[in-house]
Amino acid sequence: MKTGRYNVGVGLLVMAGFMAYGFLLIYLRDFAPDKAAWVDSYSVGKHFEARLAHVHGNLFALLNLALGFVLARLGAATDGARKVTAWLGLAGLLMPVGILGELYLGLSPVFVLLGAVAMTASVVMSGVLALRHWSDAAVTS
Repeated sequence: MKTGRYNVGVGLLVMAGFMAYGFLLIYLRDFAPDKAAWVDSYSVGKHFEARLAHVHGNLFALLNLALGFVLARLGAATDGARKVTAWLGLAGLLMPVGILGELYLGLSPVFVLLGAVAMTASVVMSGVLALRHWSDAAVTS
């Protein structure tokens, strides 16, 4: 079954990317020449937005991992709904990427909102599908 495979693969790659971004944040906090200014702006401005992107990027990567494994356990009767759910989960990654776009490129927050709505819809759909169509036989050893 391919549905869910991309959620797992992309989720892992996005997690690795936001982990690397976390190392950048550690550098900026502890080792950069202007670290005092960075620390002083801990809860406001760019520092807050950067931490928000880092946290949501890793959270949404984990959600894609979970979605991928749940979708793989669902029966074939749900193929259309599984595909929509999978794509919504991937589209949810627009949220943390949108936060970075706002922070570094001055982009509109529309991507943040679209990603948040897509991920929420994906989680709701996967929950409903899991309750209705869970199949222990869907995964083979």
